Amino acid sequence: MDKTDIKALNLQELTSFLTELGEKGFRAKQIYQWLHVRQVQSFCEMTNIPKALIQKLEEQCVLTALKIEAVQVSKQDGTRKYLFALADGNVIESVLMRYKHGNSVCISSQVGCRMGCRFCASTLDGLVRGLTPSEMLDQIYRIGCDIGERISNVVVMGTGEPLDNFDNLLRFIELLCDENGLHISQRNVTVSTCGIVPRMRELADRKLQITLALSLHAASQEKRQGLMPVANRYALPEVMEACRYYFAQTGRRVTFEYSLVAGVNDTAEDAEGLSALVAGMNCHINLIPVNPISERKYRQPDGRAVVEFKNKLEKNGRNVTIRREMGRDIDGACGQLRKRYVRNLQEREEG
Repeated sequence: MDKTDIKALNLQELTSFLTELGEKGFRAKQIYQWLHVRQVQSFCEMTNIPKALIQKLEEQCVLTALKIEAVQVSKQDGTRKYLFALADGNVIESVLMRYKHGNSVCISSQVGCRMGCRFCASTLDGLVRGLTPSEMLDQIYRIGCDIGERISNVVVMGTGEPLDNFDNLLRFIELLCDENGLHISQRNVTVSTCGIVPRMRELADRKLQITLALSLHAASQEKRQGLMPVANRYALPEVMEACRYYFAQTGRRVTFEYSLVAGVNDTAEDAEGLSALVAGMNCHINLIPVNPISERKYRQPDGRAVVEFKNKLEKNGRNVTIRREMGRDIDGACGQLRKRYVRNLQEREEG
């Protein structure tokens, strides 16, 4: 019999589960708070729950608790990069970034990724599996417990394509924002996508108040195809129409992530093309100097070129920022720390 992933149940489901076990309904809220407010890592830590019920839970449920395998701390800005071990032996990355407005955590949604974006370390070894809602949640819980501070913002922009793990993503958001749990506002949650159009539209129809961030990276279909294989399936006009639909359904402006790659998508023509592409849209453009990885030849433009690109966009009235580079000295790009860990593990096994 498969055990129940108790941390992935909402309060109503947990109440029904306990009722089926012959327990009183009020126990559900107690247990839910132990899981999502106090964020315990074992059932035996639930001190106001009867031992007989604890035993039932241990027999019938799994309580997801990630193990911190490694932490890298940036000497430049205090950014913390975490490597977590999962119960099945896989590892994932998360990042804590400290801002004036609060602590932000960038989480992974999958082990690996199958989207194949050319400049991304996450996708080099393909997709292993999607993360469960509880595995996504526990990245935030473990980091919050580790630093002893509240996490106020969550970005689903680490390893993986969130919309490729759609149902688990939706349950994660539900639990994360539940008033009985951590109760992070939906407006403080950002979900990134490389542009899976049907899922973008389905997400829009849910009318959540989260921010949708599109990994755009090129202003023309031809250039986007060269950088992102997903563009071969969903053409740029189709993706942009899905972004407009998201705003129409939710009233939330879309963020466009644009990784600047020297000599590839950073020309004056690219800036004009990008400006024209988003004309008339309520949106924000986030410029990201590409984070170089050893397996690819892509390099970032120099600082002056980045500023010039930004200035051209602003001259055309576009809302744009340059993402503050954080954690560059600690395997900053998505997937780098995990890839190095897995490679070292393989070398030890072969040796």
